[in-house]
Amino acid sequence: MPSTVTSRRRQLGNEIRRARIAAGMTQQDVAELLSCGQGKVNKIESGAVAVKSSDLRRMLDAFEVPESEADVLLDLARSSGGRRSQWSGYRSAVPQWFRTFTDLEPAASEILSYHGERIPGPLQSEHYMLTQFTENRAAEVTSLMRNRLDRKQVFDLERPPYYRFVLGEGAFHRMPGGANASVGLDQVEHLLDLEQRYSRLFVHVLPFGVRLPFVPNDFTIMRFSDGTKDFVFVEHVAGGLYLDDEDDFELFVDAWDRLRGAALERHETVDFLKRWEERFQAELMPPS
Repeated sequence: MPSTVTSRRRQLGNEIRRARIAAGMTQQDVAELLSCGQGKVNKIESGAVAVKSSDLRRMLDAFEVPESEADVLLDLARSSGGRRSQWSGYRSAVPQWFRTFTDLEPAASEILSYHGERIPGPLQSEHYMLTQFTENRAAEVTSLMRNRLDRKQVFDLERPPYYRFVLGEGAFHRMPGGANASVGLDQVEHLLDLEQRYSRLFVHVLPFGVRLPFVPNDFTIMRFSDGTKDFVFVEHVAGGLYLDDEDDFELFVDAWDRLRGAALERHETVDFLKRWEERFQAELMPPS
């Protein structure tokens, strides 16, 4: 059975437990060190609660963890609960099952994302996302819009992840709510602008006519260079699955390699988008 993704907080808890055991200490010993109950220590080690940096420092000193390793764990603590994410003000609009994804997105070193018939959130233009939320009769359109716009800040980080998308050609035929040249034109122009502005953002279109045995469901692979475990996120109508089992992960990497190998190159995708730009512009021209 696929395992659930190891979040940063869970990973930190595992590291604390390992260091405690290596030091020959019990949870009760740590509880006395921190002047708290043994139950809280258990919750810290299981990832159920965040740990204060000051408490973590006291534990690491007691466990005699080398300074270089301690610094890594302190950074992990700060990013797993010690500070608010850049879009935490709008978390009420984000489903619980998607929050791990949005929390870890800025920390990834590489993100590989496939979407067959829709434009994914980070690439959506404002017109596209507004139409999508309105058509879905969302109750918190303003919060959803702000959250999605804030997610785009991942591209403006000092060192953003390499973010590579493969988009099925169907995503350009199927606009939210049905055929809509105005939405389509805004979206295509937005993609062309992103392509010019961000050197670590790559968009590749998968044409209908490519030779593939099948195309999978939408999925996203996240890789990390800071010790966080790599995982795959598979979204479905009732939520999402986080898979970090190595065999499962490799299956999705193989699927990604097939899709990427069949997709257009970057310059070919730009030409594809410009053709769609012309098509939408023609549809919007008044009849002569």
